[in-house]
Amino acid sequence: MNKKISKSIAAFSILVGTCIAPMAALQSLGQELTDANGNAVSSNAAQTKSKGGAGFAEIVFGSGWVGTLLWFALFGDGALAIYFSIDSSILIKPDRLMPKRLLDGVQGAMAEGDVVKAMEICQQNPSAMSSIVLAAFQHIEEGFEAIQEAVNAASDLEQEKIQQRLNWISVCGNLGPSLGLLGTVQGMILTFDALASGGAGDASALASSIGQALWTTAGGLVVSIPAITVFYSLRNKANRLILKMTAMTMEILNGLRNVSVDPGMEEEVVA
Repeated sequence: MNKKISKSIAAFSILVGTCIAPMAALQSLGQELTDANGNAVSSNAAQTKSKGGAGFAEIVFGSGWVGTLLWFALFGDGALAIYFSIDSSILIKPDRLMPKRLLDGVQGAMAEGDVVKAMEICQQNPSAMSSIVLAAFQHIEEGFEAIQEAVNAASDLEQEKIQQRLNWISVCGNLGPSLGLLGTVQGMILTFDALASGGAGDASALASSIGQALWTTAGGLVVSIPAITVFYSLRNKANRLILKMTAMTMEILNGLRNVSVDPGMEEEVVA
């Protein structure tokens, strides 16, 4: 429970930072304008001469209620991407997937030739590694080939469980550009509606509307690029750990070639 609370607090803190920092950065980018002669003007002058110089808040709340909803959807998408990234980063660690206490206990039990004790240790230390090892122990009477198949099947299952958690990061990363593009399309529709209704006289207003529309695409990419990067990084890390756990399990189980197990004791432990 404490870990979940800590994770939630960390996600909220990062969310606040990711909301404030882009707003300040985008605002500073949007305020660097030029006058009619091509000379740069200050941010204060820009605010008085151009609506686009009002800052990022104006971009968010000045794009209509549909555009504002899309911006909040982008913020929500970014928050979920951060949360799932933190959650997966905590999950995909060697200490979580293959605890040292489990490895030492199983290796010690196998050194003594006590398979039942090794199975008990796996049940007392639930993790991805213990699930793989325990699946192998449950097929020791069927031969070493059956054990190998059980290990591969259990490894694939654990990999799929991790992948299901990681997929949410990918979903958030793919949603970002889609939401941004939708905001851009909405802004362009409003712009051309203004042109069709005879609003072509105010070129600066039209340019400002187009700029607001394009900012949503930029916001979507700001969410998508880090999310996709984190997704592939964590996925590769998870694959490496799964391969390592599979190799370590087969190394531990090499001793089963010369170990006999009492079926009655095995059934008692499994039950």
